[in-house]
Amino acid sequence: MFPIGDENRATLRPYVNYALLLVNVVVFFFFYLGGDAVLWNAIVEYGTIPSFILRGDRLWTLITSMFMHADPIHLLGNMAYLWVFGDNIEGSIGHGKYLLFYLLGGLAASFAHIASTLVALPMSGVAGFDPLDIPSVGASGAVSAILGAYLLLFPRARIRTLIIRFFITIVRVPAMYYLGFWFLYQLLLGVVSITGLSFASIAFWAHIGGFVFGAITVKLLNVKPSVQPRAIPRQILRMRRCPYCGYENAPTGFYCANCGSRIT
Repeated sequence: MFPIGDENRATLRPYVNYALLLVNVVVFFFFYLGGDAVLWNAIVEYGTIPSFILRGDRLWTLITSMFMHADPIHLLGNMAYLWVFGDNIEGSIGHGKYLLFYLLGGLAASFAHIASTLVALPMSGVAGFDPLDIPSVGASGAVSAILGAYLLLFPRARIRTLIIRFFITIVRVPAMYYLGFWFLYQLLLGVVSITGLSFASIAFWAHIGGFVFGAITVKLLNVKPSVQPRAIPRQILRMRRCPYCGYENAPTGFYCANCGSRIT
């Protein structure tokens, strides 16, 4: 399942969300077009490596890692979720606060991921790798914070979802189900990942940490959903015709706007 849109219209133009989308895409292709070696060196240089963070080194990578991606599919998935869900959160909390929320959500996600690597450390020898030395990159932690906020603010909003199996179709799924099952899926695989019995290339606990941060933050700050209502088509309004002059009046009001006669 892949989200392609929602039924909410933001109350303001999401300039910050547009900027985040642009920066992520530009940064990725800047390194990607240089070849695999250039991209990998950039991931190691700008990605968050838990062992460094725990020593207090390269703390700036907690920010830069949010704008790095490993491959085009990784980028596409994160940007799709950011495009679909980000505008309504920006509309609800404002431009500046949305940028701060995004960055803090990414930080919370990184710390959750680092904590999970420490939990998995005793079992890492079984799988033959050290999770503390593996760089993590991607906007998914910050985007997960947006998803957590969206679930609390717009639980009944319908998400237009592309399903590709033996056929291709688009269905509308309420956010409470779409994002609820998404979170449960991350939690299930996150529990499996900390056993250390298998190598997980996805930082599930970054997703979990970001999601929880987003939900708790909008709850504590008492953020209210802000959505622009859709215009009602004229044919649905059932215009009221004046029985005296035939003028069509709006459905509200008791007197004809043309002749002043009372409309029953």
